[in-house]
Amino acid sequence: MDSHYDQVMKAREQADANAPRRYFAYSTILDRAAFDEWKHQHSYGFFELPEGRLAEALDVDLVYDFPSRWWGGRVAGLTDVPGARVYGRLFEIPGKDWPIVQHKEGFVTSMCVERTVRVRVDGQEVEATAFVTNPRRASSDGPVSPRFVEALVRGAKSAGLPADYVEKLARGESR
Repeated sequence: MDSHYDQVMKAREQADANAPRRYFAYSTILDRAAFDEWKHQHSYGFFELPEGRLAEALDVDLVYDFPSRWWGGRVAGLTDVPGARVYGRLFEIPGKDWPIVQHKEGFVTSMCVERTVRVRVDGQEVEATAFVTNPRRASSDGPVSPRFVEALVRGAKSAGLPADYVEKLARGESR
């Protein structure tokens, strides 16, 4: 097992199981097949991401601001843009499982940080946590990763995001 697994398992033991977290997911975690593969590789086969609900984060847009060696180019985070929106799914994650989401999103390795976003779901606005590029690691150097964009589109389709939004992702449109 890797040391991140041990860190996550310890955090799960210490987490308040009765304190669920709202999680706005907009990136490759929405690709269920890839997420299942990641879970298997990291010994999290017991964890199931709930179905979640279609949602849109308000006043943010995608920005390709994290150069990833693994993806072979820049990958997406969020940036504040009044009037813009990013589609995704809103999940209620049990407190004890939050460290697993943090591991998947790159929080454990300091690639990402948590931030609060306003999300519209079922006609109501709520606050949720999203993961964005750690400002200390943000860069616009290099190309956007084509493999990442493909995974982003696959995830958006499997998550049932609006077709026009999926087309925008496929064209690589963002800030």
